Amino acid sequence: MNAALTWEAGGWERLAPHVGRCRLPVWDCTAGLVVGDEGALMIEAGATLAEGAALRTQARHILGGTRRVTHLALTHPHFDHVLGAAAFAGVRVYGAAGIDTVLTAGREELCSDAVRHGVPADAAAEAADLLVRPHHLVRGEWALDLGGGVQVLLADVGPGHTGHDLAVLVRGGEGGRAIVFCGDLVEESGEPQAGPDAAPRHWPSALDRLLELGGEDAVYVPGHGAVVDAAFVRAQRATLAERFGVS
Repeated sequence: MNAALTWEAGGWERLAPHVGRCRLPVWDCTAGLVVGDEGALMIEAGATLAEGAALRTQARHILGGTRRVTHLALTHPHFDHVLGAAAFAGVRVYGAAGIDTVLTAGREELCSDAVRHGVPADAAAEAADLLVRPHHLVRGEWALDLGGGVQVLLADVGPGHTGHDLAVLVRGGEGGRAIVFCGDLVEESGEPQAGPDAAPRHWPSALDRLLELGGEDAVYVPGHGAVVDAAFVRAQRATLAERFGVS
């Protein structure tokens, strides 16, 4: 890896020398950044174009000002995770297979949902109008090499929280532990939210897949809230299985 990264920019939390995350205001959505010698992956785009632009600017400061985000992963098609995507012009965008249909046919619903949750109507409409669809749709798994030994695995682990849930696995955390960005399949700051697009009967299986990916010693990064461990994910799986009457 190249020179040390400045994770304190914008209040980012360092998870490993090459991995950090921040908790965005208002909806407490987690955004992540994974940095290699040849590329940088942003995870999530924020709820508005302004929030997406702020994430991109913060990444530039973390990277030292001369480099930029090259890849963007969207974990699922909810407004607080995707509506800032147009701020990442020129970046390769990834999502689980099928998310492109939701982001095309469901733009009006995304906009309405954002407004219902407090995004100003004009900001929501602008972001929805300019929303970009992922260029790369992940079926199964997709490996990214960011250079300098930084390997990322994108995994289509859903359905669960939505019909199209993507997890991001990064190897080489502290003590060799993996880091798993879970999207909203896992939430720490509140109960997992099962909206009309959730697949409740499949959600526990999606969490089993997360645990298989990361293993017992991994760091699990929820879509909302503090970083958790495998025991927390297993406990949330048990709660969801009981809640939805599945094994």
